[in-house]
Amino acid sequence: MAFAGRRDVPEPPDFGILKRLARDQLIYLLEQLPGKKDLFIEADLMSPLDRIANVSILKQHEVDKLYKVESRPAISASDQFCFLVRPRIKTMRYIADIVNADKMSGRSRKYKIIFSPQKFYACEMVLEEEGVFGDVTCDEWSFYLLPLDEDIISMELPEFFRDYFLEGDHRWINSIARALQLLNSLYGPFGKAYGIGRCAKMSYELWRDLEEESEADGQGRKPEIGNVFFMDRVALIADTDYVTALCSQVVYEGLVDDTFRIKCGSVDFGPDVTSSDKSIKVLLNAQDKVFSQIRNEHFSSVFGFLSQKSRNLQAQYDRRRGMDIKQMKNFVSQELKGLKQEHRLLSLHIGACESIMKKKTKQDFQEMIKAEHSLLEGFDIRESTSFIEEHIDRQVSPIESLRLMCLLSITENGLIPKDYRSLKTQYLQSYGPEHLLTFHNLKRIGLLTEQSAGETLTAVESKVSKLVTDRAAGKITDAFNSLARKSNFRAISKKLGLIPRVDGEYDLKMPRDMAYVFSGAYVPLSCKIIEQVLERRGWLGLEEVVRLLNGNEFSVSDSAVEDNPAWESQRVILAVFLGGCTFSEIAALRFLGKERGCKFIFLTTAITNSARMMEAMIEAKA
Repeated sequence: MAFAGRRDVPEPPDFGILKRLARDQLIYLLEQLPGKKDLFIEADLMSPLDRIANVSILKQHEVDKLYKVESRPAISASDQFCFLVRPRIKTMRYIADIVNADKMSGRSRKYKIIFSPQKFYACEMVLEEEGVFGDVTCDEWSFYLLPLDEDIISMELPEFFRDYFLEGDHRWINSIARALQLLNSLYGPFGKAYGIGRCAKMSYELWRDLEEESEADGQGRKPEIGNVFFMDRVALIADTDYVTALCSQVVYEGLVDDTFRIKCGSVDFGPDVTSSDKSIKVLLNAQDKVFSQIRNEHFSSVFGFLSQKSRNLQAQYDRRRGMDIKQMKNFVSQELKGLKQEHRLLSLHIGACESIMKKKTKQDFQEMIKAEHSLLEGFDIRESTSFIEEHIDRQVSPIESLRLMCLLSITENGLIPKDYRSLKTQYLQSYGPEHLLTFHNLKRIGLLTEQSAGETLTAVESKVSKLVTDRAAGKITDAFNSLARKSNFRAISKKLGLIPRVDGEYDLKMPRDMAYVFSGAYVPLSCKIIEQVLERRGWLGLEEVVRLLNGNEFSVSDSAVEDNPAWESQRVILAVFLGGCTFSEIAALRFLGKERGCKFIFLTTAITNSARMMEAMIEAKA
């Protein structure tokens, strides 16, 4: 896809219709239970529901009281209970307990369960085992897609990562295929599909099967999205692109997510940001004029931009001084409200920056970034290991310590047995033996592994270490380790040029490539692969990279879809991230889109970052 030199980025499709479809279907399902009813909502559906249908809409359709699942109402006079839930066995038991308690007390009610995005057979089996299957009616709310912004659509399935990649549970693949079917019917037909990874291939094939079954005719319709690219968070990841998710984020949106947790496109700024005793919930999207200009910027550039913005805003306020009555009237009616809103947002983002700076200064952020860059480049591994040990011993954060250990493991293709045992022992002593299961999970998924290759060298290594000083022994150990194995990460990095070679300082204000999202130290592998495949219009010439990533690549053109290069849709690319997508990857592909004159739309199972990934692996919540 050669669009070098193009700068006119096409407009994204209007994804508002996805919200309207979800809202209309939910209203229809609620009306299937006529009369007043109490609605029980699962905790992780509350934020997505708020973006689709607020409380007033629910009240209009005879929802009387709202409860969170897990908090049983003490007394409820309602004759009808409606449960809006994820298809989870634990939740089915919760519902069964309520129904059985009512039966025991002789209370008669109607019960309706609405599963989102779909119901699973296992849930019906549990209801049957508990003896309540005949007392409830079940429905599906096909709420697969939540538009978070003009170019980001989330399935809000954070559990997908653990369920599929750790537990080997394929149940969500059907949801992904149905989500793609919906997008294809509204914004397709998609002309070309590329992808890599087992999960990506399964999702693509099931989607195509659904398309054939439905026999939807997209011929003659002008598509709004021309290309779709499937990214499998773990095939990329044969050993490797966990790296992108594990690195500290340094673009503004990524740092806000790491520090405050962006949830469903909004963030709660506490008193430390608002400079008051109240917390404020802020929607972060392209409608926020201040945020939209700094979201993809490296954090080092953000303060300068905000101070300049502040001066410009003050200059616009100062214009009032020389105005006559008519001009003042126009100013108040047309500009003042917008200026006040911009001023409020500017204050919040300045407060957020100051809060981030305070927290990162406490956490030795610069030292941590330096250690990460050393790991990425393969230099000073012994010093980086010492930094991680110190981090564990000081009990800075169990999540951060795990993240650094995983980054060391992946970049070095596993830890040498001596280091693995030492770090594991120190971690368990610092944070508790209950984390033994966490280490088991990390090993199973390939995030924190112990090398088997190179064990034959340990005898020679130990003899040499007796003859030299400790420091020299450390360097010799590193040398032996690099001889003993060939790291997939190093090989892929070299093949794709993921570690830029820069003479002098990397210019973060005027970046020249996607590496700026990690301070010029690393180009996200997922983004680099997308760039290379789109440039080549396929996988030709990338055979060695595909081999290192364990294959399962595909490139398919739909012969039924007219390939008209004049169509804007040919420059709109749907990037599907299975297992989660970080704001760093989003910023990198937005940068690539501007450079190449194309528009990336992001469809992800959930927004992720290093902390969420580690939490998904932890058994005993730290």
